[in-house]
Parts: sequence; C-alpha cells; structure tokens
Amino acid sequence: MGKFDKYKVDLKAMQADSCSFEFLLENVFFANIDGPEVQKGKVNVTLTVKRISGVFELVFQTEGIVLVPCDRCLDEMEVSVASTDKLFVKFGSDYAEESDNMVIVPEEEGAINLAWFMYEFIALALPMKHVHGPGKCNKGMVSKLNKHLRTTSDDSDNDEIDSSIEEEIEDVEEDSIDPRWNELKKILDNN
Repeated sequence: MGKFDKYKVDLKAMQADSCSFEFLLENVFFANIDGPEVQKGKVNVTLTVKRISGVFELVFQTEGIVLVPCDRCLDEMEVSVASTDKLFVKFGSDYAEESDNMVIVPEEEGAINLAWFMYEFIALALPMKHVHGPGKCNKGMVSKLNKHLRTTSDDSDNDEIDSSIEEEIEDVEEDSIDPRWNELKKILDNN
C-alpha cells in the first residue's frame, strides 16, 4: 500500500450522483508529500464529488492550521488556512491536465489520487508573507538582522532590537537609489 492510497477516489465506482469524503491531513502527510511550502500542520478537508453529465465536480472545503517558517526569523509559526476550491475531472484515454482546474483521468483506471491537489490548495491559501506579530520573532535573530542592516560604521554594537525592521530596509533602499531614477520620477510627478 502506497503512502497516498487513502487519498484515492474511485470515480468509476460511484453509485450516487453525489458523494462526500473526509480527510485529516497531519504532519505525516506533509512530511510524505515533501512540498516546499508546508512541512507540518493539521488540516481537515471535506470533499464533495458530484457527477454532472460526464464530468465530475470536486469541491474541497479546507480548514486548519499549518506551520511555516517565519520570513524574518525562520522560527516556525502557525498560519490558519481556510479555502474552498473546485476541480473538474473527466474520463479520457490518458492522464492530462487540460487547464488549471480540469483533469483528465484514464477511463480504464477510473480513479484519481487527490493528495497533491489537496497540498496545492493548502499552499495557495497561505498568505505571501509569513511574519510573526510585533515582538514575537526570535529576538536573537532580529538583533543579528539589525546588526547587518546598519549602513554606517559609527553605529554601536549594542543588541537593542528596533521596533520595525521594515523601516530600516526602506531607509537603506532609499539611500541606494540610483540618481538617474530621480529624473524619471519627475515625469511621473508631471502627470
């Protein structure tokens, strides 16, 4: 039995026009799938499958919590995920992905493994930026970031943590702007 056999849905054997399935995705699932975005979590997925004139509509209701690394301090942080996603499946001669939400499954096989699709729906539900709330980042890491962001040599080496790293990054970026861009900014200001 493979790692993801329990996430296989046999569409050909469906007796009713509508079926429901429940999946609990935990740390073992995320470790086995070995995706880059999420390594741990506990997510409930409710799947509703409807047969509509030769096409199967799969509706995924995803809700739970995943652990991802903080973009600032690299410590793990909890992110809640909740989404509703649709996938359409139809039978054909070979397996193919026709579009973002249409999959063709070989008719003689008649089943589809949904493990990777569920993982992708969870990864897409994550926000682009993963950062702890104010004051919750690893203080040692934030202090090292502050130390490396300093631009002048007369800054002292005290490890006091600044309240906002973003302000320092913006200051550094503004100081390093090529003066030729200022001429182009004048064009924007005239409009």
